[in-house]
Amino acid sequence: MKTGTIILLVVIGLIVLLALYGVSVYNSLVVLKNRVKNAWAQIEVQLKNRADLIPNLVETVKGYASHEKEVFENVTKARSQVLNAKGVEATAKADAELSSAISRLLVTVEAYPQLKADQNFLSLQSELKDAEEKIRYARQFYNDTTMKYNTAIQVFPKNIFAGMFNFREEPLFEASEEDRAVPTVKF
Repeated sequence: MKTGTIILLVVIGLIVLLALYGVSVYNSLVVLKNRVKNAWAQIEVQLKNRADLIPNLVETVKGYASHEKEVFENVTKARSQVLNAKGVEATAKADAELSSAISRLLVTVEAYPQLKADQNFLSLQSELKDAEEKIRYARQFYNDTTMKYNTAIQVFPKNIFAGMFNFREEPLFEASEEDRAVPTVKF
């Protein structure tokens, strides 16, 4: 074989290897991107589950504390915002507002001992607690998955292929400023 033919075969071999590596990188980035989408969908499912519990909770509390109209309106408004939010940032903000409104609703409950003993209320409160735990887990899973994806598109040499195929960084689900604030304890 001539030297030119050998060089040509080596070059073709390297091009084929580079193409195979590029396909492999592309496929791995697609898998990671789809995992991020799935993790986000799981957050949305859990937020919807919690939002579905709220009307029953509000109605139960209304039966005992009908004059707490503003608290009920705030919870209902915040629930609507969560259900209509689009994207990570808007959903995180709406979720923080709903959590705050639910907290105020549960503080209102403290003034009604009969309500705190109501079986329907206790059941809804337990379901709400379970929903909150599932939301926390889904957020953590989303952030872990997103971090893996974001890291994959930033490291060399995958960042070259990620740029070529327009893979973009995804936002993390971050706590709101209100959630980060240190609570004040007063006795």
